[in-house]
Amino acid sequence: MSDGYLIDKARVRASFDRAAGSYDAAAILQREVRERMLQRLELVKITPGVILDAGCGTGHASVALGKRYRGSDIISLDIAIGMLQQTLAHYPWIKRVLPMPGQRRPAALCADIEQLPLKDASVDLVWSNVAIQWCNDLDSAFAGMARVLRPEGLLMFSTFGPDTLKELRAASGGDHVHVSRFIDMHDIGDALVRAGFSDPVLDVEHFVLTYDDVLSVMRDLKAIGAHNAATGRPRGLLGRGFLNRLTEAYEQFRHEGKLPATYEVVYGHAWKPQPKQAGLATVTVHPRRPR
Repeated sequence: MSDGYLIDKARVRASFDRAAGSYDAAAILQREVRERMLQRLELVKITPGVILDAGCGTGHASVALGKRYRGSDIISLDIAIGMLQQTLAHYPWIKRVLPMPGQRRPAALCADIEQLPLKDASVDLVWSNVAIQWCNDLDSAFAGMARVLRPEGLLMFSTFGPDTLKELRAASGGDHVHVSRFIDMHDIGDALVRAGFSDPVLDVEHFVLTYDDVLSVMRDLKAIGAHNAATGRPRGLLGRGFLNRLTEAYEQFRHEGKLPATYEVVYGHAWKPQPKQAGLATVTVHPRRPR
């Protein structure tokens, strides 16, 4: 990845901390993708004892997975403390402080998906809804997920593909990076194989959100914490001149009175295989006959 597209993790953390309170009201697409991922789980035969919600956001998937797989332990992981606070708020305080016999307290873990602080082979299902696009090294992220999964464990995820925000990228222009670069589905599949996953399945859907003006597009992105976190982003405040040029350039995409914002959503799942056993060779020794 070009240095200009590297993700500034400190900015990502700060952006999602600030957006924690406004996230749910604006995260229409994230909610839709989450529901479609849950529907896909209905086709999978799995009874996970431990589930990692990697990049949990405000925790709606953590709650839904806990209801679907009752008795499982849910680990909600996010890079932003504010998101984890929203996640824990879903649970009654009594459950957080004094869980029922046989139940564990909701587990909230502040960490980076690329550096999972979990034991090897400790998780049965790794779930991640539109979060891995914030990784700088997808190979490292998938390797970490494979490490924490038990054999025959499942990784299920969604992320954004290259067509995401293509209108905003085209309208922005200039020498700076205004929109993050997203990874192609085929490259994601190759990374899964390199990490040792088996039977990867990937497919793509395109969603188009519509707005009255460019400021509404930017306002929604801000509300969900999706600020430009690339290291090659412009530094300092963008002036009125840039906003005027962006508004004028974006108008070329107006259709039926609305401005579109395209999102390419990549869905994927893959299994961690059983470790291969080294073959055992049998050596037969024939005694030498006396001459």
